[in-house]
Amino acid sequence: MSWKCFDVTVSNHVAHVVLNRPDELNSMISEFWNELPLIVRELDNRGDVRALVLSSTGRHFCAGMDLAVFSSADNGLGGGAGEMGRVRARLRQTALMLQESFTSFEKARMPVLAAIQGGCIGGAIDMVTAADMRYCSADAFFVIQEINIGMTADVGTLQRLPKIIPDGVAREYAYTGRRMTAQRAVEVGLVNEVFPTHEALVTGVLEIAGEIASKSPLAVWGSKEMLTYARDHSVADSLNYIATWQTGMFQPSDMVESFTAKAEGRDPEYPDLISNPDEF
Repeated sequence: MSWKCFDVTVSNHVAHVVLNRPDELNSMISEFWNELPLIVRELDNRGDVRALVLSSTGRHFCAGMDLAVFSSADNGLGGGAGEMGRVRARLRQTALMLQESFTSFEKARMPVLAAIQGGCIGGAIDMVTAADMRYCSADAFFVIQEINIGMTADVGTLQRLPKIIPDGVAREYAYTGRRMTAQRAVEVGLVNEVFPTHEALVTGVLEIAGEIASKSPLAVWGSKEMLTYARDHSVADSLNYIATWQTGMFQPSDMVESFTAKAEGRDPEYPDLISNPDEF
């Protein structure tokens, strides 16, 4: 399937999803919000995709929400005619839909790695904070742009960013709208690593994704599930969850393959996850 806002390829169990509107700074038009969760679900449903790399094109990773989306009456962001309670309820539905586009990263069975060059602005921060890991090039910068245009960020930045970087640092950038440089981003833990160029960034992140894809996909899925759950729950609840998960999901076959492959001096070969039906 062809997409308006993305190019999608899969190789050696790694999906590469690329924002492909560089002349428009990869801004998030209406199609973006519909296409992204569909792409993630389709890749997740396949069962053979074990890691997903999200990268971009051009000078900037993403300039955030396209201004045309704010002026549209169809989605509720531009207001619209009708009884006020119903108009505002429609706006709430739209906000939840936008949030779900990025929450699809967290719901996917495979890790999502974001490779960020140039500007990562506004809604782009909402997007990358929903990824499992973030990496950037030396020219990257991050801006919680919403405060600079008189609104409160509402698609995930304020909920996820304080779970990634220190709370006070998140508040500083959320309240001031300042640029966070690549160097500062790696210092506070927003990104795992800074690469010298865009090309080195994409190559490096694809290599990391390939390393993840070489592991047991069931074990990686379980690790992602547990880490995401623990972020939002107590230690006691999280320990209870992993005990319950292992009761059903822990099977020795992948461990046997790991030990056998090591003894035989070869790379282990793990079965793919079972594909999900598109519909029942």
